[in-house]
Amino acid sequence: MASPTRRRERPMPADVPPLPPLPPRIPTLIYDGECGFCRESVGLVRRWDREHRLAIVPFQDQERVAAFGIPLTALAAAMHLVLPNGRVFAGADAAPELLRLLPGKRWLAWPFSLPGVLPLARRVYGWIARRRRCLVRGYPAR
Repeated sequence: MASPTRRRERPMPADVPPLPPLPPRIPTLIYDGECGFCRESVGLVRRWDREHRLAIVPFQDQERVAAFGIPLTALAAAMHLVLPNGRVFAGADAAPELLRLLPGKRWLAWPFSLPGVLPLARRVYGWIARRRRCLVRGYPAR
């Protein structure tokens, strides 16, 4: 009986930089899966995403999020929307982009283009992000 042939893997030279992460095939929303407020918000996005245009991944799924090359500290601080063209939006900056992708919700994105709205949204998002674990009663961190 012949033994199976083994492929010898050659080590990569130390001076060869790693390949950059590949962008997703569809827009991907990365969120905090241990946060009740975040899970409730993602539940709403799932209901609105009737055409399944988005992949939705908790940042705790480290195997899947590693492909995006975003540091875990950044993922823990804010939601991230990664587009197929490689663009990444975080926190409040992701909201209008996300709304533009959802069927029938594009109109909700236009206020973000008004002067002062996005900076205000960033402040509100930051306030919520710092307190998100206590904002939704009955949805403790898992």
